[in-house]
Amino acid sequence: MASSAVTSPALPAALSVRRVGRWNPTLFAVWLFLAGNAGGIVWLWGAGGADGLGYHWHGLAAAFVGAGRLTALLSGYLALVEVLLLARLPLLERAVGFDRLTVWHRRNGFLVIALVLAHVIFSVWGYAMQDRNSFLNEYWNWLTLPQPGSATISGGIGGSTAPTSPYPGIVTATLGTALLLAVVVTSVVAVRRKLSYEWWYAIHFTVYAAIALAWFHMIPDGNELVVDRVAAGYWRGLFALTLALVLYFRVARPLVQAARLELRVTEVVREAPGVVSLRIAGRGVERLGARAGQFFLWRFLTRGFWYTKHPFSLSEAPDGRSFRITVKALGDHTARLGEIPIGTRVFADGPFGVFTADSGQTRKPLLIAGGIGITPVRALLERMDGDVVVLYRVVSSDDIVFAGELDRIASARGTRIEYVVGDHRSPQARDLLSAAHLQSLVPDVAERDAFVCGPPGMIERILPSLREAGVPRRRIHVERFAL
Repeated sequence: MASSAVTSPALPAALSVRRVGRWNPTLFAVWLFLAGNAGGIVWLWGAGGADGLGYHWHGLAAAFVGAGRLTALLSGYLALVEVLLLARLPLLERAVGFDRLTVWHRRNGFLVIALVLAHVIFSVWGYAMQDRNSFLNEYWNWLTLPQPGSATISGGIGGSTAPTSPYPGIVTATLGTALLLAVVVTSVVAVRRKLSYEWWYAIHFTVYAAIALAWFHMIPDGNELVVDRVAAGYWRGLFALTLALVLYFRVARPLVQAARLELRVTEVVREAPGVVSLRIAGRGVERLGARAGQFFLWRFLTRGFWYTKHPFSLSEAPDGRSFRITVKALGDHTARLGEIPIGTRVFADGPFGVFTADSGQTRKPLLIAGGIGITPVRALLERMDGDVVVLYRVVSSDDIVFAGELDRIASARGTRIEYVVGDHRSPQARDLLSAAHLQSLVPDVAERDAFVCGPPGMIERILPSLREAGVPRRRIHVERFAL
């Protein structure tokens, strides 16, 4: 075992990074399916729906209304994609990895809300121009005036004449938009850090209600769906397929798995102040095929825990008999995990993640852990062969977890471990794990696969350093300890 010194070396000139993608037929098929459906939706809009081909180009007001319809269709479609990205689809999760899926989920979520807001602005503004009304008065009329008796859109290119709202379901659509905004706002990093995981999860769960409320606005009123039965059936089919996949993979499958395995807590061990390990065993655990580096979504069926589930990585390589997870007290839920009684029934959804030895492309893995991010790295250390180097980044020596276990494994397997200790906010430690520091600790870093796990802030600092040190993007494997 070696311990690194706190240094502030000068930064070398940036090294070139070669971006090389690997052919992934599953991912290609997914993108082709998504793009094909998006193209079909744009074609439906271009056909003009009830107003006929070319309606969208008859003046500025019609163009605004047309843009509102297009953004409505695309936002509705991408909202379904948003749900499917984290629907626990095994094929997609194995091809992409849960970490990348969460990144895509976050970016797509911002795109959805941008399209929804654009839909509101374009639609209200377009009809306001037709009715020679102000934007706010037009929207207020939509909310308060009686709804039309049929799905036919009142008004037209020449302006509306009936004192009714041109769209049914405006109130439900407004509520759905408010729920989506709440989800997006709580996804902003500054807000997310101030929310407990339980509140964040509960708010994000309302996205299903938001999509349902949008259904009651789009289906009876979607101009492109009103007169074309095939288009309406296609749209309903997208919703039905999404609902079926979510119900199976997020509800039915975990329930069947829980009933079959009968997982229970068999041991609770306090590893360090604020750090606790739980051992969980059951029947036929080996059939799950869990690998070192993966994680499950855990739900403990006891008072104060049954209503939430949390993602925790395995902190030792699976032995086919039980699982061990190790958790640091970072919130109300994690702070009380040590109180869970022995024998508590456990629901485990998974395993998830591609942060495994199979992802490596070389025989020279570099494992970098930050804080409690050591848990999957410690499990990987038991399974990885070759010239393995571990960098364990902590603020102080008191934050080191599994020191004894790590040293024993390293000694038995001939692995080198560097404990990188120091507060990055201090001048003496601000260059820890910079590109220069990485190259001094691991001179052949550019020839290695880098496996990185830790809190988001640490990862955001280390990834540029790895790329500057010459590690290609395709050989950087990341597991973020955040959703």
